[in-house]
Amino acid sequence: MHLNPYGSDAVLLAADLVNRPPASAAELEERCREAGLVMDRPAVDPDLTAVRAYLERWTAVVDTADAPERAALLNALLATSTAHPRLTDHAGTGWHIHYRDDDMTLAGLLRSLVSVGTALHLTGRGMHRLARCAIDSCEQVFADVSRTGRQRYCTPACANRDAVRRHRASARTTKA
Repeated sequence: MHLNPYGSDAVLLAADLVNRPPASAAELEERCREAGLVMDRPAVDPDLTAVRAYLERWTAVVDTADAPERAALLNALLATSTAHPRLTDHAGTGWHIHYRDDDMTLAGLLRSLVSVGTALHLTGRGMHRLARCAIDSCEQVFADVSRTGRQRYCTPACANRDAVRRHRASARTTKA
């Protein structure tokens, strides 16, 4: 996976893993590969356990709206998740920066990518661009990669559902 300047690739992968937790190490590996992650070794059960634990800590960043608190939580993740940045051209994919050591476990790789990606996403696009869906009954996490930065819902389906709810409530008020 190449981290783009805004970190959205890694953040979108993390949100997907939180919203649809993988049931096995094989599923975790498959979904990471589908997201474009280049892995040096297969996923194993300890990777799945470690990724789940990391994503619990990462969702604390999602669930905190206060920017200084969000930064403190993310800084704690960065402190345990990154290594010295390095240039690499593994597998002939072109030169790019890795924020991790070579030969890491999949769990370590995801910790580094998601922590740095989240930092790049929030600092490049805005500290508010990571949240849960605005519908009370929906717990889905999303990274706001919209042009305007005003995303409130995880999907257009939830946005439409809430618009219909507001319209019906307004129609009831008007009739009363």
